[in-house]
Amino acid sequence: MSVKAIAVNPQDPKHFIEISQQEPTPGDYDLLVEVKAASVNPVDTKVHKGLVKNGLQEPRVLGWDASGIVKAMGSKVTGFKAGDEVWYAGDITRPGSNTTHQLIDARIVGHKPRTLDWAAAAALPLTALTAWEGLFERLNIQDAGADKTLLIIGGAGGVGSLAIPFAKHHSNIRIIATASREDSAQWCRDRGADLVVNYKDLPGELAKHDITYVDYIFILNDTDGHWANVSKLIAPQGHICTIVENEHPLDQNELKLKSAALHWEFMYTRSMYQTADMARQGEILNAVAKLVDDGVVESSLSKTLHGLSVETLQQAHDAVLDGHMRGKVVIAY
Repeated sequence: MSVKAIAVNPQDPKHFIEISQQEPTPGDYDLLVEVKAASVNPVDTKVHKGLVKNGLQEPRVLGWDASGIVKAMGSKVTGFKAGDEVWYAGDITRPGSNTTHQLIDARIVGHKPRTLDWAAAAALPLTALTAWEGLFERLNIQDAGADKTLLIIGGAGGVGSLAIPFAKHHSNIRIIATASREDSAQWCRDRGADLVVNYKDLPGELAKHDITYVDYIFILNDTDGHWANVSKLIAPQGHICTIVENEHPLDQNELKLKSAALHWEFMYTRSMYQTADMARQGEILNAVAKLVDDGVVESSLSKTLHGLSVETLQQAHDAVLDGHMRGKVVIAY
């Protein structure tokens, strides 16, 4: 059986092409998933940009955020059966979800929330895992008291839209989010932010509320651009986590004086390095699914495109590249 995929064109990497492939056979730990919807994230556009710059020898299928139905599985898979509805953020080292059928390691897969349709579910896994790992495994905000503060830079984006309710539900911390427009600010407040400030003058905005230092900072965009303010604002012995790579050296002298910690969060670390705790991602996705079904967390889906095609994939990439996405764009197959 052949399956359809949309891939980066090796002859012209700026553009996508439709290709036909043989249906893949699951390895020992793999699920073969019939993909029903896939989200497009900044990682998709960054990988695409790298392929445009460096070239490629054969078509490359992108996409690492999906929901679908289990069609077959490997001999060592446990916890799943054919027909199960699943969701996952994928593995950046393997072919992606811009295809009708995909292989995915079962250990990084969760059972899809019952209350979400395919598109709404596909909007969540990558951002949910990034937010959860950043907050609870890097910053460990679950141990923070009610007198502590968390600043989320980029509160209305895909990760921020989930980081806010996660922090609200699993900690007593005071949540401050950044947004530059009123609709984005309201989006953050609706998800549980205690205070929303404009990122264009963070120290000044926080000073209006008698805040000099914050205990935890979660950087979700433009590490370079925010670094000077973040260095000033982080409290002595505070913690910073960023998900965005820097393009210039980060001056850490002020962090040293404050004995402040810098953490990096990259959601693909576990699958890329096949870490011993890889299955933790499946556990997190199942925990998030329960929060969704219990009404604690809602999907961050904001735009749905219909049909897997070169045109819809390009539209989704363009929406992400625009830089003003609130929530997530998803292609429903």
